[in-house]
Amino acid sequence: MERTITTIQEHARELNLTGLAVTVDVLLEEARKSEPSYSDFALILLETERSYRQKAKLERRRKIANLPLLHDLDHYDSGVQNGISQVQLQQLRQLLWLDQNYNLILIGPSGTGKSYLAGGLCHEALKLGYHALFRTMDDLIQTIRFKEITAAAAREYKRLLSAHLLVIDDIMMFPLEKAVAVGLFQLVNQLHEQTSFIITTNKSPKEWAEMLGDEVLATALLDRLLYKCEVIKLTGKSYRLEHRTTIFEQQQPAEGGANRRKKHLSLQ
Repeated sequence: MERTITTIQEHARELNLTGLAVTVDVLLEEARKSEPSYSDFALILLETERSYRQKAKLERRRKIANLPLLHDLDHYDSGVQNGISQVQLQQLRQLLWLDQNYNLILIGPSGTGKSYLAGGLCHEALKLGYHALFRTMDDLIQTIRFKEITAAAAREYKRLLSAHLLVIDDIMMFPLEKAVAVGLFQLVNQLHEQTSFIITTNKSPKEWAEMLGDEVLATALLDRLLYKCEVIKLTGKSYRLEHRTTIFEQQQPAEGGANRRKKHLSLQ
């Protein structure tokens, strides 16, 4: 029996049936107990391999997407009052806006959940099979600067152009040099009406011209992003500051402990 299982595993790996190779011994033991029909057991084998490949493919997409650490909206704190309701959040998670090539702009102060929401919606898109990417503004700046110079940046730019959803996190946080500003417009212009964007920013659209150093360029960029777009204004205090932790103990030491330390010090 063990020899047969080993042979099956070897054949499965040779045929790139990795999921079957790592689970066949468990599947055979379960089949011995439940005694499924031949056709049912064949279906179990195929479904196991299919499930394994889907999970592996999702994991690869997650790695390429470069999601932030916090991105699972199932763990989103529903008690946070930041200007978006649970009903609105659930509507966003359905991704109907993505099917319609709508954009989202999440605007608000630092710490109000912009990146978390953007990363979470990017994760939802990945789970449904969309090619979704999460990039900070600094990531894009480096890609735009070096896409004509390095192979890695060229590959990354090509990856951006094939995305169904592109998240740009913390856009316009700092002023952009002219060449980068033009490159950003060119990227958005190429993706316009074929890719959805999620933009997070703490700057109002009026301030974009200042960051870009060009009012005409800012107007053209906003024209493309706002054409089919939902602007969501997040408010409130910083969640991180409100829930920050400390390395110090919260309770004062007991009196007895304090007295013992004083006595120990007096003996030194």
